[in-house]
Amino acid sequence: MQERRIALTFDDVPRGAGAFLPVKDRADMLRQGLRDAGVEQAAFFINPGKLAENPERAADIMAYMADGHVMANHTSTHPSLRDLTVPQFLAEIDAAEEWLVQLDNHRPWFRYPFLNEGGGDAAKRDGVRDGLAERGLRNGYVTVDASDWFYEANSLAAQRARYTIDMDALCDLFVESHVEAADFFDRLAIDAIGRSPAHVMLLHEADVTVMFLGDLVEALQADGWTIIPADEAYDDALGAFAATYDTPSAQGTLIEMVAWERGLPAPRWYPRNDIAVARAEYDRRVLGIEEGAAE
Repeated sequence: MQERRIALTFDDVPRGAGAFLPVKDRADMLRQGLRDAGVEQAAFFINPGKLAENPERAADIMAYMADGHVMANHTSTHPSLRDLTVPQFLAEIDAAEEWLVQLDNHRPWFRYPFLNEGGGDAAKRDGVRDGLAERGLRNGYVTVDASDWFYEANSLAAQRARYTIDMDALCDLFVESHVEAADFFDRLAIDAIGRSPAHVMLLHEADVTVMFLGDLVEALQADGWTIIPADEAYDDALGAFAATYDTPSAQGTLIEMVAWERGLPAPRWYPRNDIAVARAEYDRRVLGIEEGAAE
């Protein structure tokens, strides 16, 4: 059996208030959680323009970096490429990079907000690819996604609706979904390229993710995964596909895109990335609402 390796990455830093934790406590908890789990190097994808709203969060970014983690570009303010022209989008990348290049642990990686690389607009896709190459930036692609953001967003919605959230059940669902997604995308990669690559898991600097990080790492390891540095993951030859794949729509994990390009049939995505599916599981298991029950 091939060794299964995966790096952890966190998007949308700095993030504002979430469902359960004070922002400062969340950053401290994430740092401690990574240390406790033995994660020597995660990658944080930064939106420096968000510091205008929360300038105190710059200290948290520096603290992540001091712990040995690496920082990369996620645009300045997190727009979707679908809403901007190529020059406007590249200007967002440039504004973020101008701030990031000052950091010792900066990496020349760029991750598209919403994993949207142009959708069905091939001209946008290729225009930004060309712009990244001109700037010496690589696609900070994702290979494993279980929509961790959904569990945070749905918890906020449940709180507003005054539901009782079963935190143990939320932990179980969150962890189960991410381990299942890792297994799903690894099988898809083997079908598409004939091997298990070094994987990159998409997470966010969000309360639910931070609270259950230790449980997630423990479950991944019990499932046969080794947590590796982000540098090691992005050294994998899989990355060559990130600037060349050609599919009818460019949005999603790199594994999905390569499988699509090579003619593997749908579904090429983890089922709970369909938010309707994830919400039904959340409602049943976390809120105790059976499907079809009156709210």
